[in-house]
Amino acid sequence: MGALGLIGGGLMGTAIIKGLLKQGYPANAICVADPDPARRQLLAELGVATFADNRAMLAALNKQEADGVILAVKPQVVPEALAGLDLGGLPLLSIVAGYKVAALEALLPAGTKVLRAMPNTPALIGAGITALALGAQSGSAEQDWAEKVLRSLGQVVLVPESLMDAVTGLSGSGPGYVYLFIEALIDGGVLAGLPRALARELAVATVLGSARMVAETNEHPAVLRDMVTSPGGTTIAGLHTLEEAGFSGQVMRAVLAATDRAKALGEGKK
Repeated sequence: MGALGLIGGGLMGTAIIKGLLKQGYPANAICVADPDPARRQLLAELGVATFADNRAMLAALNKQEADGVILAVKPQVVPEALAGLDLGGLPLLSIVAGYKVAALEALLPAGTKVLRAMPNTPALIGAGITALALGAQSGSAEQDWAEKVLRSLGQVVLVPESLMDAVTGLSGSGPGYVYLFIEALIDGGVLAGLPRALARELAVATVLGSARMVAETNEHPAVLRDMVTSPGGTTIAGLHTLEEAGFSGQVMRAVLAATDRAKALGEGKK
């Protein structure tokens, strides 16, 4: 792989850098632009080249044989970040929530190849899953490059762009729902009399093991749930309480609410 540029060096941009470095990607082939001096200092400690200005970063990148540029900023600052930028024929991979390919293309010179991706926060430990959508100008070469970069964060799935907002609502925002559930499990254990440290250990291992069961057995979650739900037992008593509170419906509504918010962000709404 050739040199790589990043516009934005926040948590997800840093996760990409660290993932690539773990795979042996040379630090001196990565150029990052970020306006925050403290952030640039942290990034410089990784050995990458840092810049306060996007144009300066691109100028340095163009002196090397580069593969592409990643856009990793907040949706609200995308127009400012891309204003007047010419990527010199390099593809742009955006990980900005809600921002459609067409909207990004409208901010860039005609013919710029744009791809859109939605990673999630487990990417910070290489355990994420990222959905990738291709723009109309992008082909197999750009797809291969984007997948190589994104695999440094975990799994990659290719989806049509029309599904990206729903992906954001499920896997992009999903870790937040899972963290809340884990927290509630821990608090429930404490309420039942467990020491908090033990409740945490039990809750985390339970969620990890249950997720692995779904992944490795390829069974429907309902089948696995039935395996642990004996007649008149403890699990059905707990499930009954959750369903009385509308647990399943509330989770579905959370995914839809996050999906709607992703659409709103893409439309420039605050």
